[in-house]
Amino acid sequence: MRARIAGAALLALSAHQAFAQEPLLVAPTTVADEKAVFATVESVSVVPARTRIGGTVAQLTAKEGDRVERGQVVASVGDEKIALQLKSLDAQIAGLQAQLAQAQIDLARAESLLERGAIPRVRVDEARTAVNVANNAHQARVAERSVVAQQLAEGNVLAPTSGRVLKVPVTIGTVVLPGEPIAMVAEQNFVLRLRVPERHARFLKAGDSVRIDGEELGQRDARFGTIRLVYPQIEDGRVIADANVDGLGDYFVGERIRVWVSAGERPAFIVPSGFIATRFGIDYVRVQTKDGSVADVPVQRGRELPRPDRPDGIEILSGIKSGDRLVRP
Repeated sequence: MRARIAGAALLALSAHQAFAQEPLLVAPTTVADEKAVFATVESVSVVPARTRIGGTVAQLTAKEGDRVERGQVVASVGDEKIALQLKSLDAQIAGLQAQLAQAQIDLARAESLLERGAIPRVRVDEARTAVNVANNAHQARVAERSVVAQQLAEGNVLAPTSGRVLKVPVTIGTVVLPGEPIAMVAEQNFVLRLRVPERHARFLKAGDSVRIDGEELGQRDARFGTIRLVYPQIEDGRVIADANVDGLGDYFVGERIRVWVSAGERPAFIVPSGFIATRFGIDYVRVQTKDGSVADVPVQRGRELPRPDRPDGIEILSGIKSGDRLVRP
Protein backbone atom coordinates (compact mmCIF):
# COMPACT_ATOMS: atom_id res chain seq x y z
CA MET A 1 0.00 0.00 0.00
CA ARG A 2 2.80 2.41 0.90
CA ALA A 3 4.60 1.59 -2.33
CA ARG A 4 1.44 2.37 -4.30
CA ILE A 5 1.02 5.74 -2.53
CA ALA A 6 4.69 6.59 -3.05
CA GLY A 7 4.41 5.68 -6.74
CA ALA A 8 1.34 7.91 -7.12
CA ALA A 9 3.11 10.82 -5.37
CA LEU A 10 6.16 10.38 -7.60
CA LEU A 11 3.95 10.36 -10.67
CA ALA A 12 2.19 13.58 -9.55
CA LEU A 13 5.54 15.23 -8.83
CA SER A 14 6.85 14.23 -12.24
CA ALA A 15 3.72 15.64 -13.89
CA HIS A 16 4.10 18.90 -11.95
CA GLN A 17 7.74 19.22 -12.96
CA ALA A 18 6.87 18.48 -16.55
CA PHE A 19 4.22 21.21 -16.45
CA ALA A 20 6.61 23.65 -14.77
CA GLN A 21 9.19 22.92 -17.49
CA GLU A 22 6.71 23.56 -20.32
CA PRO A 23 8.90 25.09 -23.06
CA LEU A 24 8.23 28.55 -24.47
CA LEU A 25 8.20 28.74 -28.25
CA VAL A 26 10.09 31.81 -29.45
CA ALA A 27 8.21 33.80 -32.09
CA PRO A 28 8.53 37.41 -33.20
CA THR A 29 5.94 39.76 -31.82
CA THR A 30 4.94 43.07 -33.31
CA VAL A 31 5.50 45.71 -30.68
CA ALA A 32 5.17 49.46 -30.64
CA ASP A 33 8.39 51.31 -31.16
CA GLU A 34 7.98 53.37 -28.03
CA LYS A 35 9.38 56.81 -27.48
CA ALA A 36 9.71 58.49 -24.12
CA VAL A 37 8.05 61.90 -23.82
CA PHE A 38 7.17 64.05 -20.87
CA ALA A 39 3.58 64.74 -19.96
CA THR A 40 1.99 66.88 -17.30
CA VAL A 41 -0.91 66.07 -15.01
CA GLU A 42 -3.56 68.65 -15.81
CA SER A 43 -7.25 69.17 -15.44
CA VAL A 44 -9.51 68.91 -18.45
CA SER A 45 -10.43 72.53 -17.82
CA VAL A 46 -9.68 75.21 -15.24
CA VAL A 47 -12.72 77.37 -14.53
CA PRO A 48 -12.56 80.76 -12.75
CA ALA A 49 -14.97 81.55 -9.92
CA ARG A 50 -15.94 85.15 -10.70
CA THR A 51 -17.62 87.80 -8.61
CA ARG A 52 -20.96 89.11 -9.82
CA ILE A 53 -20.75 92.52 -8.18
CA GLY A 54 -18.02 95.01 -7.47
CA GLY A 55 -16.86 95.78 -3.98
CA THR A 56 -14.41 94.65 -1.33
CA VAL A 57 -13.56 91.03 -0.51
CA ALA A 58 -14.94 90.58 2.99
CA GLN A 59 -14.39 86.84 3.48
CA LEU A 60 -12.48 83.95 1.90
CA THR A 61 -13.82 80.48 2.68
CA ALA A 62 -11.49 78.49 0.38
CA LYS A 63 -7.74 78.43 -0.10
CA GLU A 64 -5.27 76.79 -2.47
CA GLY A 65 -5.56 73.00 -2.41
CA ASP A 66 -9.08 72.85 -0.98
CA ARG A 67 -11.65 70.65 -2.65
CA VAL A 68 -14.92 72.42 -3.42
CA GLU A 69 -18.27 71.31 -4.74
CA ARG A 70 -20.35 73.00 -7.39
CA GLY A 71 -22.29 75.93 -5.88
CA GLN A 72 -20.18 76.12 -2.72
CA VAL A 73 -19.41 79.63 -1.43
CA VAL A 74 -15.68 80.34 -1.82
CA ALA A 75 -15.70 84.07 -0.98
CA SER A 76 -17.96 86.99 -0.08
CA VAL A 77 -17.79 90.44 -1.63
CA GLY A 78 -19.37 93.38 0.18
CA ASP A 79 -20.37 96.79 -1.14
CA GLU A 80 -21.19 99.54 1.37
CA LYS A 81 -23.29 101.40 -1.19
CA ILE A 82 -25.70 98.47 -1.41
CA ALA A 83 -26.11 98.42 2.37
CA LEU A 84 -26.84 102.17 2.32
CA GLN A 85 -29.39 101.66 -0.45
CA LEU A 86 -31.12 99.02 1.66
CA LYS A 87 -31.35 101.41 4.61
CA SER A 88 -32.73 104.14 2.36
CA LEU A 89 -35.34 101.82 0.88
CA ASP A 90 -36.32 100.56 4.34
CA ALA A 91 -36.99 104.15 5.40
CA GLN A 92 -39.01 104.85 2.26
CA ILE A 93 -41.04 101.68 2.75
CA ALA A 94 -41.80 102.66 6.36
CA GLY A 95 -43.01 106.10 5.19
CA LEU A 96 -45.18 104.59 2.45
CA GLN A 97 -46.68 102.16 4.95
CA ALA A 98 -47.68 105.13 7.11
CA GLN A 99 -49.17 106.94 4.08
CA LEU A 100 -51.10 103.81 3.12
CA ALA A 101 -52.47 103.43 6.64
CA GLN A 102 -53.55 107.09 6.70
CA ALA A 103 -55.17 106.78 3.28
CA GLN A 104 -57.15 103.74 4.44
CA ILE A 105 -58.31 105.67 7.54
CA ASP A 106 -59.40 108.61 5.34
CA LEU A 107 -61.28 106.25 3.04
CA ALA A 108 -63.15 104.64 5.94
CA ARG A 109 -64.08 108.08 7.34
CA ALA A 110 -65.28 109.29 3.93
CA GLU A 111 -67.46 106.21 3.45
CA SER A 112 -68.99 106.75 6.90
CA LEU A 113 -69.77 110.42 6.11
CA LEU A 114 -71.21 109.45 2.72
CA GLU A 115 -73.68 107.11 4.40
CA ARG A 116 -74.95 110.05 6.50
CA GLY A 117 -75.06 112.33 3.44
CA ALA A 118 -72.49 114.72 4.87
CA ILE A 119 -70.11 114.70 1.86
CA PRO A 120 -70.53 114.07 -1.87
CA ARG A 121 -69.50 110.78 -3.53
CA VAL A 122 -66.60 112.44 -5.33
CA ARG A 123 -64.78 112.79 -1.99
CA VAL A 124 -65.03 109.02 -1.47
CA ASP A 125 -63.65 108.36 -4.95
CA GLU A 126 -60.73 110.65 -4.26
CA ALA A 127 -60.00 108.84 -0.96
CA ARG A 128 -60.14 105.43 -2.70
CA THR A 129 -57.75 106.65 -5.40
CA ALA A 130 -55.34 107.88 -2.72
CA VAL A 131 -55.36 104.38 -1.16
CA ASN A 132 -54.57 102.76 -4.52
CA VAL A 133 -51.72 105.19 -5.19
CA ALA A 134 -50.19 104.64 -1.75
CA ASN A 135 -50.50 100.85 -2.10
CA ASN A 136 -48.85 100.81 -5.54
CA ALA A 137 -46.02 103.06 -4.34
CA HIS A 138 -45.43 100.74 -1.37
CA GLN A 139 -45.30 97.64 -3.60
CA ALA A 140 -42.86 99.35 -5.98
CA ARG A 141 -40.48 100.17 -3.13
CA VAL A 142 -40.71 96.62 -1.79
CA ALA A 143 -39.84 95.24 -5.24
CA GLU A 144 -36.94 97.67 -5.55
CA ARG A 145 -35.65 96.55 -2.16
CA SER A 146 -35.81 92.90 -3.33
CA VAL A 147 -33.62 93.80 -6.32
CA VAL A 148 -31.02 95.48 -4.09
CA ALA A 149 -31.15 92.58 -1.61
CA GLN A 150 -30.49 90.18 -4.50
CA GLN A 151 -27.48 92.29 -5.50
CA LEU A 152 -26.20 92.01 -1.95
CA ALA A 153 -26.74 88.23 -2.01
CA GLU A 154 -24.80 88.04 -5.26
CA GLY A 155 -21.77 89.11 -3.28
CA ASN A 156 -21.32 85.40 -2.47
CA VAL A 157 -18.87 83.95 -4.99
CA LEU A 158 -19.88 80.38 -5.88
CA ALA A 159 -17.69 77.57 -7.20
CA PRO A 160 -18.67 76.99 -10.86
CA THR A 161 -17.73 73.29 -10.78
CA SER A 162 -16.56 70.56 -8.44
CA GLY A 163 -12.79 70.22 -8.21
CA ARG A 164 -9.61 71.50 -6.60
CA VAL A 165 -8.79 75.17 -5.93
CA LEU A 166 -5.53 75.95 -7.72
CA LYS A 167 -5.10 79.65 -7.09
CA VAL A 168 -6.72 82.45 -5.08
CA PRO A 169 -5.26 85.71 -6.46
CA VAL A 170 -6.99 88.01 -3.93
CA THR A 171 -6.93 88.60 -0.18
CA ILE A 172 -9.42 89.97 2.31
CA GLY A 173 -9.80 93.69 1.68
CA THR A 174 -9.02 93.51 -2.04
CA VAL A 175 -11.21 95.77 -4.20
CA VAL A 176 -12.68 93.81 -7.11
CA LEU A 177 -14.81 94.66 -10.14
CA PRO A 178 -17.79 92.69 -11.50
CA GLY A 179 -16.60 89.62 -13.39
CA GLU A 180 -13.14 89.55 -11.79
CA PRO A 181 -11.88 86.02 -10.89
CA ILE A 182 -11.65 85.24 -7.19
CA ALA A 183 -10.43 81.62 -7.42
CA MET A 184 -9.31 79.19 -10.13
CA VAL A 185 -10.94 75.77 -9.82
CA ALA A 186 -9.60 72.69 -11.66
CA GLU A 187 -12.22 70.12 -12.58
CA GLN A 188 -11.85 66.84 -10.73
CA ASN A 189 -11.17 64.68 -13.83
CA PHE A 190 -7.39 64.85 -14.28
CA VAL A 191 -5.66 63.73 -17.48
CA LEU A 192 -2.12 63.39 -18.79
CA ARG A 193 -1.37 66.10 -21.35
CA LEU A 194 1.31 64.88 -23.74
CA ARG A 195 3.44 67.02 -26.04
CA VAL A 196 4.88 64.85 -28.79
CA PRO A 197 7.23 66.06 -31.59
CA GLU A 198 5.29 66.65 -34.78
CA ARG A 199 7.28 64.07 -36.75
CA HIS A 200 5.49 61.43 -34.69
CA ALA A 201 2.05 62.95 -35.28
CA ARG A 202 1.05 60.36 -37.91
CA PHE A 203 1.54 57.56 -35.38
CA LEU A 204 -0.59 59.22 -32.69
CA LYS A 205 -4.34 58.68 -32.66
CA ALA A 206 -7.20 58.42 -30.20
CA GLY A 207 -7.48 54.97 -28.62
CA ASP A 208 -3.73 54.25 -28.63
CA SER A 209 -2.20 52.83 -25.47
CA VAL A 210 0.43 54.68 -23.43
CA ARG A 211 2.67 53.26 -20.72
CA ILE A 212 3.91 54.85 -17.52
CA ASP A 213 6.73 53.46 -15.39
CA GLY A 214 5.40 52.47 -12.00
CA GLU A 215 8.13 54.44 -10.23
CA GLU A 216 6.71 57.65 -11.68
CA LEU A 217 3.54 57.14 -9.64
CA GLY A 218 5.22 55.54 -6.63
CA GLN A 219 4.09 52.04 -7.58
CA ARG A 220 5.87 48.84 -8.54
CA ASP A 221 4.13 47.76 -11.75
CA ALA A 222 3.74 49.76 -14.94
CA ARG A 223 0.48 51.59 -15.56
CA PHE A 224 -1.32 51.80 -18.88
CA GLY A 225 -3.61 54.47 -20.24
CA THR A 226 -5.51 55.38 -23.39
CA ILE A 227 -5.28 58.50 -25.52
CA ARG A 228 -8.69 60.17 -25.47
CA LEU A 229 -8.08 63.20 -27.67
CA VAL A 230 -5.45 64.45 -30.11
CA TYR A 231 -5.63 68.21 -30.62
CA PRO A 232 -5.43 69.31 -34.27
CA GLN A 233 -3.37 72.42 -33.60
CA ILE A 234 0.41 72.00 -33.43
CA GLU A 235 2.15 74.37 -31.01
CA ASP A 236 5.91 74.99 -31.09
CA GLY A 237 6.44 71.92 -33.25
CA ARG A 238 4.62 69.59 -30.87
CA VAL A 239 1.36 67.71 -31.04
CA ILE A 240 -0.77 67.92 -27.90
CA ALA A 241 -2.84 64.94 -26.76
CA ASP A 242 -4.76 63.95 -23.62
CA ALA A 243 -4.62 60.46 -22.12
CA ASN A 244 -6.76 58.87 -19.42
CA VAL A 245 -4.77 56.99 -16.78
CA ASP A 246 -6.19 55.61 -13.54
CA GLY A 247 -4.47 56.57 -10.31
CA LEU A 248 -3.21 60.03 -11.28
CA GLY A 249 -4.61 61.53 -8.10
CA ASP A 250 -6.53 64.76 -7.80
CA TYR A 251 -4.20 67.10 -5.94
CA PHE A 252 -1.01 68.01 -7.81
CA VAL A 253 -1.51 69.80 -11.11
CA GLY A 254 1.39 70.36 -13.50
CA GLU A 255 3.44 67.36 -12.27
CA ARG A 256 5.80 66.10 -15.00
CA ILE A 257 5.71 62.36 -15.73
CA ARG A 258 7.66 60.36 -18.30
CA VAL A 259 5.32 58.50 -20.65
CA TRP A 260 6.08 55.96 -23.37
CA VAL A 261 4.05 56.45 -26.56
CA SER A 262 3.99 54.55 -29.84
CA ALA A 263 6.18 55.88 -32.65
CA GLY A 264 5.59 53.03 -35.11
CA GLU A 265 5.80 49.24 -35.01
CA ARG A 266 8.61 46.68 -35.31
CA PRO A 267 9.13 42.94 -34.69
CA ALA A 268 10.78 41.85 -31.44
CA PHE A 269 11.37 38.76 -29.29
CA ILE A 270 9.64 39.19 -25.92
CA VAL A 271 10.58 36.73 -23.17
CA PRO A 272 9.27 36.64 -19.58
CA SER A 273 11.92 37.61 -17.05
CA GLY A 274 11.66 34.15 -15.40
CA PHE A 275 13.33 32.55 -18.44
CA ILE A 276 16.48 34.68 -18.08
CA ALA A 277 19.28 33.81 -15.68
CA THR A 278 22.26 36.08 -14.97
CA ARG A 279 25.63 34.64 -14.00
CA PHE A 280 28.78 36.73 -13.63
CA GLY A 281 27.16 39.65 -15.40
CA ILE A 282 26.09 37.65 -18.46
CA ASP A 283 22.47 36.82 -19.26
CA TYR A 284 21.58 33.29 -20.33
CA VAL A 285 18.45 31.50 -21.54
CA ARG A 286 18.04 27.72 -21.57
CA VAL A 287 17.27 26.44 -25.08
CA GLN A 288 15.87 22.94 -25.64
CA THR A 289 17.47 21.12 -28.57
CA LYS A 290 15.79 18.65 -30.92
CA ASP A 291 17.03 15.63 -28.98
CA GLY A 292 15.46 16.95 -25.76
CA SER A 293 18.65 18.18 -24.08
CA VAL A 294 19.05 21.78 -22.94
CA ALA A 295 21.88 24.26 -23.44
CA ASP A 296 22.55 27.63 -21.87
CA VAL A 297 22.82 30.31 -24.56
CA PRO A 298 24.10 33.82 -23.82
CA VAL A 299 21.75 36.58 -24.94
CA GLN A 300 21.73 40.33 -25.07
CA ARG A 301 19.00 41.75 -22.91
CA GLY A 302 17.07 44.75 -24.14
CA ARG A 303 14.72 47.01 -22.25
CA GLU A 304 11.61 45.93 -20.45
CA LEU A 305 8.50 45.80 -22.61
CA PRO A 306 5.64 45.11 -20.23
CA ARG A 307 2.23 44.54 -21.73
CA PRO A 308 -1.15 43.91 -20.14
CA ASP A 309 -0.89 40.18 -21.04
CA ARG A 310 2.81 39.90 -20.08
CA PRO A 311 3.73 42.47 -17.41
CA ASP A 312 7.27 41.05 -16.91
CA GLY A 313 8.24 40.92 -20.60
CA ILE A 314 11.86 41.70 -21.59
CA GLU A 315 13.09 42.21 -25.13
CA ILE A 316 15.92 39.93 -26.32
CA LEU A 317 18.11 41.66 -28.91
CA SER A 318 20.34 38.73 -29.90
CA GLY A 319 21.14 35.12 -29.03
CA ILE A 320 17.82 33.46 -29.93
CA LYS A 321 15.88 32.97 -33.14
CA SER A 322 12.35 32.21 -34.16
CA GLY A 323 11.40 28.60 -33.44
CA ASP A 324 13.67 28.12 -30.40
CA ARG A 325 12.09 26.44 -27.40
CA LEU A 326 13.01 27.95 -24.04
CA VAL A 327 12.69 26.31 -20.65
CA ARG A 328 12.92 27.95 -17.27
CA PRO A 329 16.34 27.68 -15.56
